[in-house]
Amino acid sequence: MDATTSSKFSDVDEYGFKRGQNFDYNNYSKFMDGYLKTLTRRRMKWEAILQQNPDLSQVDAKLKRYIRKGIPGPYRPDVWMKISGAAAEQKRAPNLYRSLLNTETFDKEISDSISIDLPRTFPDNIHFDTKKQRLYNILIAYAHHNRDVGYCQGLNYIAGLLLIVTEDEEKSFWLLKHIVENIVPQYHSHNMANLLRDLAVFRELVIRRFPAVNRHVDNLGLPYPVIASKWFICIFAEVLPVETVLRIWDCVFAEGYKIVFRAALAMFVTHKTSILACDDIAALATHFRDIMIQDSIVTDCHGFIESMFALRLKRSELESLRKVAVLNPA
Repeated sequence: MDATTSSKFSDVDEYGFKRGQNFDYNNYSKFMDGYLKTLTRRRMKWEAILQQNPDLSQVDAKLKRYIRKGIPGPYRPDVWMKISGAAAEQKRAPNLYRSLLNTETFDKEISDSISIDLPRTFPDNIHFDTKKQRLYNILIAYAHHNRDVGYCQGLNYIAGLLLIVTEDEEKSFWLLKHIVENIVPQYHSHNMANLLRDLAVFRELVIRRFPAVNRHVDNLGLPYPVIASKWFICIFAEVLPVETVLRIWDCVFAEGYKIVFRAALAMFVTHKTSILACDDIAALATHFRDIMIQDSIVTDCHGFIESMFALRLKRSELESLRKVAVLNPA
């Protein structure tokens, strides 16, 4: 009997993404039996928080704790806008997005690049065909706004997922602007300077925390940019299961770039044994590809987030390593 026919879950998730042929419905069902009850309790607590502090003007310890446990889906668009500061930015320039869309001429090369990537963006999402024009609007407006970045592959996945979550072009634009300019600046510029720097920082973090894993990866010859570039460029969109990505983004909008490193390190710590079991570069590359999509560890979004915050990581360590990476580029 087909797994989907024996499961109470559809072969399409709540965001419209088709589940893969190898999706583990039994394992997912066990996880969701408890998680759905957790979501119900969490939603009630968030209702109380938003009644007491509708502006979410300050992310204090209590609010940070609730964010780490997950923002309920219906509240995500507005909460993301507020905790990131994107809502305040929009308020200071309320006509910016529409004025960018009303620009008479757009760079044809950029426009063509975006148009080429639209069909490649979430082809496994059954609702996305109807969103492609709106995604084009967001990306072309941002390209016109930030000419140093223009358009870079990877932005389509970030903006596309923002659009799926918010169902709002303008909110998606402002959240994209916040990510590109404040969370991961110069990741998407032409020279990708900060991306290369942070991949070097990530490798050093792995060396310090999991030296045996790093030696194994180095011995097999798989470069860290091959492993992790997409993790950082897309902030795990089109990398991990969507609910896990959104839980990561909840924390990113509240706490900033450090969360990207936490998530990347969690990929290593939760798969340490299986990484060490790979005996050649092809097996390791396949392993990283497969754990991103079907792996039960990353499907359990709550457990994965807990593993992120079980790691010791201070902003001061990251800043120190960043300075070293800048002084000693690879």
